[in-house]
Amino acid sequence: MSTLAQTMMTARPAESGLAGPGEVDRYPYADSHAPDRVSPPAWDGPEAELGRAGRRAAGSRGRGLHGQLVQQLGQMIVSGDLGADRPLVPEEIGQRFEVSRTVVRESLRVLEAKGLVSARPNVGTRVRPVSDWNLLDPDIIEWRAFGPQRDDQRRELCELRWTIEPLAARLAAGHGREDVQQRLADMVEIMGHALAQGDGITFSRADNEFHTLLIQLAGNRMLEHLSGIVSAALQVSGGPVTGCDRPNEVTLAHHARIVEALAAGDAPAAESAMRQLLVVHPEVERVVPAPREH
Repeated sequence: MSTLAQTMMTARPAESGLAGPGEVDRYPYADSHAPDRVSPPAWDGPEAELGRAGRRAAGSRGRGLHGQLVQQLGQMIVSGDLGADRPLVPEEIGQRFEVSRTVVRESLRVLEAKGLVSARPNVGTRVRPVSDWNLLDPDIIEWRAFGPQRDDQRRELCELRWTIEPLAARLAAGHGREDVQQRLADMVEIMGHALAQGDGITFSRADNEFHTLLIQLAGNRMLEHLSGIVSAALQVSGGPVTGCDRPNEVTLAHHARIVEALAAGDAPAAESAMRQLLVVHPEVERVVPAPREH
């Protein structure tokens, strides 16, 4: 095992086992990144305990006041608790969340950059319709994945990955960067050890690193720009491997086949292996056909 693999395997002890059948939602990696799933309170009147609830929901994520407010307001907008065209009064937000005007102002700017709200003179700040949201923003992906649109979001992510990663694997086979290929091999080795030990968290981290490296190896800057989407998909999927399933020997074998194809410079084989990996989950097979073996 390389030094990198040893470091990643020993950086932290295993905290939890892999999810069994029917236990995807309890997978430790998903839990460690998921927003608090307690339904946020409705913003109906002066009695609403938004400030306290907001701090409880976001505080566990280790964010400052600014990050907490962005997190809570973002979740409330995406979940529909703050519907489209709903006015957001900064003074009211500051009072109810017990934060300063500066925190409110900066938080609304972040949400505006994500397309969730708009601020106009003489109109104020209002929630924008879903059609205006930046649905490729990693935060919005996360908020949708743990909100009412959960099933649609995860299906859409799997479909999007089907268009991104097979092409990335094909392109990566044409770039003989031995250092990156070695790191990919390390990630597969780490996943194998983690699978054997029932260490879901380490498996997830190595899997995320694998897919991020692969897209970088493709040498296409536009594809590389989309690597954050793949990473977000892996984190919110409820299981690491393809963003659509839990770890097992079959998916591990597909990862290994990708590495072997890259080492051999075999672009069609790398693309085929990635497609096989991405159709492991039945939900995806209903959307795209499984590749044929040649």
